Amino acid sequence: MSPPPPPDVSSTRAPAEWSEAKPAVVPRPTYAPAATAFGITLLLGGIVTSPVVLCAGALIVVVSIVGWIGEMRHER
Repeated sequence: MSPPPPPDVSSTRAPAEWSEAKPAVVPRPTYAPAATAFGITLLLGGIVTSPVVLCAGALIVVVSIVGWIGEMRHER
C-alpha cells in the first residue's frame, strides 16, 4: 500500500479576511552591544591579570550599558 499523495499547495489560498504582513521595524545600528562585549572581556581578563584592566573593563561595561539603555528609551 503506497502513502497518499501530498496535497497540492499551489491551489490553497489564504482566507479573504487575512491582511498583508506589516514590515518589521529594524532598529538603527548601535555600538553598545559590541562595546559591552569588549568591556566584559576586559573585566574578566582583569580578574586574572591586573586591577587596572579590571577597572577599565568595568567602566566600559557601565558606560556602554547606560548608553544602550538610553538609546532604547529614546527610540521611536
